[in-house]
Amino acid sequence: MKRLTFISFFLLCITTNFIFAQKNYSLKSPDGQIEVKVEVDKEKIQYAVSHEGSEMIANSPIALLFQGGGGFGINPKIAKAKTKSVDEKITTAIYKKKEIENRYNELTIQFKGGYDVIFRAYEDGVAYRFVYTQNKPLVIQDEIAKFNLPSDQKVYISYSKARRKDGSIESQFYSAFQNTYTHLNVSEWDNKRISYAPVVVEANNGKKLCITEADLMDYPGMYLWNSDNSLSIKGVFATYPKAEKIAVRGLSGEVTERESFIAKVDGPTEFPWRTVIIAEEDHELANSDIVYKLASASKVDDTSWIKPGKVAWDWWNNWNLYGVDFETGINNETYKYYIDFASKNGIEYVILDEGWSVPNIADLYQVVPEIDLDGLIAYAKERNVGIILWAGYYGFNKDIEGICKHYSAKGVKGFKLDFMDRDDQKMVKFHRDAAAIAAKYNLLVNFHGSYKPTGLQRTYPNVLNFEGVHGLEEMKWAVDTTDQVVYDVTIPFIRMVAGPLDYTQGAMRNAIKKNYKPIYTEPMSQGTRCRQLALYVILESPLNMLCDSPSNYEKEQECTDFITSIPTVWDETVALNGKIGEYISIARRSGDVWYVASLTDWNSRELNLDLSFLSDGEYEVEIFEDGVNADKVASDYKKTSLKLSSSKKLSAKMTKGGGYIAKLTRTK
Repeated sequence: MKRLTFISFFLLCITTNFIFAQKNYSLKSPDGQIEVKVEVDKEKIQYAVSHEGSEMIANSPIALLFQGGGGFGINPKIAKAKTKSVDEKITTAIYKKKEIENRYNELTIQFKGGYDVIFRAYEDGVAYRFVYTQNKPLVIQDEIAKFNLPSDQKVYISYSKARRKDGSIESQFYSAFQNTYTHLNVSEWDNKRISYAPVVVEANNGKKLCITEADLMDYPGMYLWNSDNSLSIKGVFATYPKAEKIAVRGLSGEVTERESFIAKVDGPTEFPWRTVIIAEEDHELANSDIVYKLASASKVDDTSWIKPGKVAWDWWNNWNLYGVDFETGINNETYKYYIDFASKNGIEYVILDEGWSVPNIADLYQVVPEIDLDGLIAYAKERNVGIILWAGYYGFNKDIEGICKHYSAKGVKGFKLDFMDRDDQKMVKFHRDAAAIAAKYNLLVNFHGSYKPTGLQRTYPNVLNFEGVHGLEEMKWAVDTTDQVVYDVTIPFIRMVAGPLDYTQGAMRNAIKKNYKPIYTEPMSQGTRCRQLALYVILESPLNMLCDSPSNYEKEQECTDFITSIPTVWDETVALNGKIGEYISIARRSGDVWYVASLTDWNSRELNLDLSFLSDGEYEVEIFEDGVNADKVASDYKKTSLKLSSSKKLSAKMTKGGGYIAKLTRTK
C-alpha cells in the first residue's frame, strides 16, 4: 500500500529563515536521524549532511554550468518550495530482495529559469538531483558536485586504470573500470588521478559514507577527484565525444577528439541523483537499496520472460577440456560439450565468448566457419539450455536493432556486451538504448567492460549484470602484488553498493598466498575452494558464471552440485557482519531455503553468526567449510551437516584466505 502525504511548507520537516536574502532549509529523514541543510543565497546553492547531530558532509556547493555562461545554481532565484513524504513498498522483478521499503522525505525547490533541485532524506542516506523543466535545448559545460569532508578522513578509492598511458586526466576517462582499492587520507589523494565511484569515507564516530550516483540515463558518469589535496571530493565528468576511432581488435571506440562541454539535452531532463549513503556499521553498506530505489521504475511491462541463472563460461578456462577425443577450441564439438555439461547440471545458459564471430571487422553478422551457430542453438534448445553471445561494443553499436532482431529470431537468449570502456554521455546513452532494444526482442544483457551500475537494472530488468569490478578474470594475468583476497572483502562494502557485478567466480584450481601465480591458460584463484563457493552468495549477480572448465567441475561434482543449487536472485537479504577489507557475512533467502556465507582476509577467523532472522522451526543445514589442511592446500574442504532449531546460531570457522557457506532448508 502506497501512502503519499504532502506536507505544509512550514511543518517541522522543513524550515526557512530569511537573512539577507539567504534561505535555509532543513530536511530530515523519517526517523529524524539524518538531516540535510540547504542554503540558497544570491550567488549559490549548497548543502550539508549530518547524522545524529554529527557532521558528515560540510557545506558543499552544487551547480550545472552552461556553455556560454550562467547555469543552474548560479545566482539562483527561488520561485517556491514544497515537501512530501513517501512510505511505500517496491516489488522488484530481479533483485536481492523481493520487496523493499521505500521511505523518505523530499524537498523540491523550484527556481526561476526553468529548473528544480530535489533533495531526499532516507533513513540510511541522502540524495539530490537537478531537474530541467523547459522545452528547449541546453548544453551543459560542466557540473559542480562537491562532497566537502569535515576533517582529513580516510577514504577507499579505486584509481582509474587508463587504457592510454599519457597520464592526463582526459586519458583516464578511457578505462575498463577495473582496479583494486587504495586506502588513504583524503588529503593524500594523488591529485593527478581520478577514482571510479563509489568511494567510501571513514566518517565521524566510526560511521561510513558511500558516495555514488543513481538513475544515470543520458549524461556522463561521475568520477571522483581531489584536485588540490584539500578536504574536498568533487565530481568530474568526461566531455562529449566529437570523434572516435575503432580500437582493441575492432571492439572498442576510442575517443580521439572531444567537445568542450559534458552534455547536451533537447528538453526537460531529470539529471542523475548524487547520493551519500550513511552506515553506522560497515555491513549495512552491503545491504543498501538506495541506488535501486532512486532508479527510474521499470519500462518493461512483462518481465516473465526474463530468466536469471547460471552460465557455463568458456573464456576464463581457455576452452580447456581434457579426456575428450577432439581438439578443443572455438568449434562445434567444444560447445556441444559445454551444452551437455550445462544440461546435465541444470545450468541455464552457455556463453559463446569472443571468437564466435569473424575477428577484427566489427561485423556481428559474420560467424566463423568453425561454428554452426544455428545448429548449436537448436542443440542447446533440445537440452533446455540457452545460448548467450558475447559482442564487442563497436560492432554491436553499428546496428543494435538489426542485431537484436536477427539473433532473437534465431533463438539466442541474450548478449554479453564488452569493451565499452567509457561513460561519457554518448556511451551512457548506448547502455540505455542497448537495454531498451534488447528488451524489445526479449534478450538478456550482461554489460561487461562497463562502468558501475546506477539502477538501469531496475528500469530495464533484462539487464542482469555489470562488470566494473576487478573480477576473477584478473587472476589470469595479475602481478604478484595483486591481493584479490583482500579485494573480495572490500567490494561488498563499496562497488556492490551500486548494484550487481559480473565477478565470474567458481575456480576449482585454488592457491594459498605463496603458491598463487598467474597462468593465462590454466588460471587459479587466490584463497580456498570454500571461498569460491561462498562468493556465489556474498556477491549480488543475477547472471552468475561458472568460470572453470567443465572437465574440472566434473572432477569436483560435489562442489558443482552445490554451486548449481544456489539461486541467483533472492526473496530476502540480510547482512550479518563485516569490516571493510577484513571479513563479511551475508544471508540470503529463496523460498524456504536460506544460504549463509562468510569470507575472511588473509587472517584465519571464526565468526559467530546470529541467525535470529530465521522463522521458528527446524532446519537441515548443509555446510561447506575450509578443510583442516586448507592453509597448505587451498582446495581442501570439508562438507558436514547438522540440525538447527532453537539456537539459531552458527559458527563460521575460516582459514587464511578462506570462506564458509551453509544451506539451511526448513524441515518443520
